Amino acid sequence: MTIRQVQLSEADTLLQFSKQTFYEFFAQQNDPVHFEVYVAVAFTPEKMHKELTNPDSGFYFAMDAKEIAGYVKINVNQAQNEFQDDNSLEVERIYVSGRHHGKGIGKQLLQFAINKAIELNKDFVWLGVWEHNPKAIGFYKSQGFDFCGSHDFMLGDDRQTDLLMRKRL
Repeated sequence: MTIRQVQLSEADTLLQFSKQTFYEFFAQQNDPVHFEVYVAVAFTPEKMHKELTNPDSGFYFAMDAKEIAGYVKINVNQAQNEFQDDNSLEVERIYVSGRHHGKGIGKQLLQFAINKAIELNKDFVWLGVWEHNPKAIGFYKSQGFDFCGSHDFMLGDDRQTDLLMRKRL
């Protein structure tokens, strides 16, 4: 497994994979109406292009041979969604396709983000995780993340809660 930066020319591929994994893990647990409203806004070519060209964000594919197995999106500075602290790095998204679960790819992507934060001399890494995702919460706890707050996440018109977790470096 290798991790490499996503190129702007791969925006459509990233968009398709992002949408696929989001559906795979959250569609069945949410009201279809709210879910579709969110997807229609969150997964557009224009939004993906804007995110890929933001100098304070980075997308990285986890490749299993020539197949995309997962990806991570990291943010620093003003691209961060919550803290926008110069001393932090946000892991905004980390997804591994269902067929690649159990291979340690999520752990490798998270460690990649932590290593980026260390390279950038950040003091901590933080992320938000849906309160109804106990598997992910357990995973982040096992990797040394602690709770540090919460924020609302709007899935369409459905107000949900993301738990904020961070790891001091």
